[in-house]
Amino acid sequence: MPWLNNSSVLKAQIINEHLSDGTSGAELARNHQLPKRQVNRWLQQYHLNGIETLKRYKTRRKFSAEFKWYVINYYQTHDESLAEVAGKYNVLACQISVWRKTLIRDGYSSLEPHPKGRSTKTKRSKKQIRQLEKQSEIERLRSEIAQKNQEFYDTKLENDILKNQ
Repeated sequence: MPWLNNSSVLKAQIINEHLSDGTSGAELARNHQLPKRQVNRWLQQYHLNGIETLKRYKTRRKFSAEFKWYVINYYQTHDESLAEVAGKYNVLACQISVWRKTLIRDGYSSLEPHPKGRSTKTKRSKKQIRQLEKQSEIERLRSEIAQKNQEFYDTKLENDILKNQ
């Protein structure tokens, strides 16, 4: 599979053929034995942001939470496809999708960069594990009690309002 060699030279060659001959993405894909979707993505990226968007990055790019938030917000407020937004901001469409899902699930703080690698696990004895389980159970019960108290207070307040009317 020659397309696995995702080199900037190959991308530039394909874009040059497209610009000089007017060759379509499907025909270019066939001629170079590449997936049509990949070639069309390269052409779209080129048309949106120029040749600079097609270069390969030697290191992993890091995006700030503000940038991720801005891209997600742009996608949700404009009538453009995920691929178009990804091309406009020079990121992968799947990245935007993942950022959006984590934002919805875990909030803005999930967009912050995280430390690389696995967190270290500390060995705990069975006694420590039981204590942690008890503590988490106690916290869960406390939150349930607080929720029930709030519901009770709301109901009592509604009853008082209805009595006064």
